[in-house]
Amino acid sequence: MAQEIKVLEAESGSPEFWEDRERAEKRLGELKRLHKRLDPWKDLLSSFEDLETLFELAAEEQDESQEHDIKRQLDEVGDTYRGLNLTEMFQGEFDGSNAFLTIHSGAGGTEACDWTAMLLRMYTRWAERREFSVQTLDLLEAEGGVKSVTLQINGDFVFGYLKSEIGVHRLVRISPFDSSGRRHTSFASVYISPVIDDDIEVDIKPEELRIDTYRAQGAGGQHVNKTDSAVRITHISTGIVVQCQNERSQYKNKAMALKILRSRLYEHYKKEQEKEQEKHAQEKKEISWGNQIRSYVFQPYTMVKDHRTKHEVGNIQAVMDGEIDDFIIAFLNWMQTEG
Repeated sequence: MAQEIKVLEAESGSPEFWEDRERAEKRLGELKRLHKRLDPWKDLLSSFEDLETLFELAAEEQDESQEHDIKRQLDEVGDTYRGLNLTEMFQGEFDGSNAFLTIHSGAGGTEACDWTAMLLRMYTRWAERREFSVQTLDLLEAEGGVKSVTLQINGDFVFGYLKSEIGVHRLVRISPFDSSGRRHTSFASVYISPVIDDDIEVDIKPEELRIDTYRAQGAGGQHVNKTDSAVRITHISTGIVVQCQNERSQYKNKAMALKILRSRLYEHYKKEQEKEQEKHAQEKKEISWGNQIRSYVFQPYTMVKDHRTKHEVGNIQAVMDGEIDDFIIAFLNWMQTEG
C-alpha cells in the first residue's frame, strides 16, 4: 500500500498529470482512499511507540503513579487496533461507500409494520453510535408503524458494515396489539446498496422506466401534502422499485430516486454477472418463515441469533438500541471463511 501511494504521489507531481482531468481526479481519489486506509495505522504505530516509551520510563523510575494512565492508553490503543483490523476486512469495490438502506414490512400485518419501525430505530441508533449521518429519503407509514422506509447513511465503510444485514429479519414476541396476549411472529426485509459515483456507468433505458408521482405522506408541511411531489420509479425488466418523497421539489425527488435506482441496478447486474443472484438478492425472496437471516426472540426467552454465522446474544434490548457490531464482525469473519 505504501508503494502504491508513492507511485500515485510521483504521478500526480508530473507536468502531464492534469492533461486528462477526469483521469487525474480519479487517481487523486485513489490516493485519498489509500491515505485514508494507511494513515490511521501509522498513527496507531506512533501511539504505541509513545506508550512503550512511557512504560519504559515509568519502569526505570519505578513510578507506580503512571500505572492507571498507561492502562487507559493501552485500552485505547487496543480499541483502535480492533477497529482498524475490522476495516481491513472491507476489500469489496464499494465497501468504503455510503449506503442506501431499505426496510420493507412482510408477513404479520400491523405487527410487521411495528417490527419495521423497530428495525428503523435500531439501524438509526447504530449509525448515531458511529457518528454517521442519516437522511430519510422515503417513509411510508402504516397502522402500527412503518410499511417501508429508505435511508441514506453516510460515513466511512457504511456499505462494508451494513451488507451483513441484507435479508429477512424475524421477530417473535407477545403482541402488544393482541388483547389475548398471544405470541406472534413477524417479518421484515432489509436491503443495502452502495451510493455509487456518477462516473460509474449503469445502463438505464428511458423506455424501461415507469415513473409515477403521488402526494407525499407524513411530516413536511402543507406543501408536501397538497402537491404530487413524491416520485416512484419502476424498472420494468428487473422489477426494482424505488421511491423518494423527502424533498418538496418533484424534480429533486426524481433525481434522488434515479440515484437510488442506479445503485440498486449496479448491485443487481453485478450479482447477475457473478451468477449469485439467488444467493445475494435477499430482497427478492418471500418475506416470511424459512428465509430469515436473523431471529429476534422476546418471549418465552430473550435471544438474537444469526442463522448464517450462528452468533447469538441474550441482551436483546442492547441489540435493539443499535449494538449490532458483534453480528457484523461475525458475518465478516464468516464470509472470509466461506470465501
